[in-house]
Amino acid sequence: MKLEFHHINFVSDDVDRLHDFYTRVLGLDDVPIQSFPRADATNSSGFDGKIKFASDGQMQMHLATKDQTVSSRNGQVINPIEMGHIAFRTDNIEAFKALLDDKSIPYSDYSRAFAKE
Repeated sequence: MKLEFHHINFVSDDVDRLHDFYTRVLGLDDVPIQSFPRADATNSSGFDGKIKFASDGQMQMHLATKDQTVSSRNGQVINPIEMGHIAFRTDNIEAFKALLDDKSIPYSDYSRAFAKE
């Protein structure tokens, strides 16, 4: 099973200010929202907050409006946009989930609720 970093998510009540810090102050690239089409499921998942993106060319940063209740609205254990998160990509999601289950590590599977990719 191959595992690699996909993105880092930071949350804020002021996504524009956070995005300006990473792009204007630190010089990361702005990644246009059109490069990351949001799934129609995003709004039906109860999240209608702002999302912006930045990158150093290799690692993506997903900057989102903080939301403390999205997990409870979706019946999930973990809330990815309460405190932020690190996301991984794998070539075998079922094997990865089985590994977590075997180790009794809780996780939430939002699938593609927040992005199409």
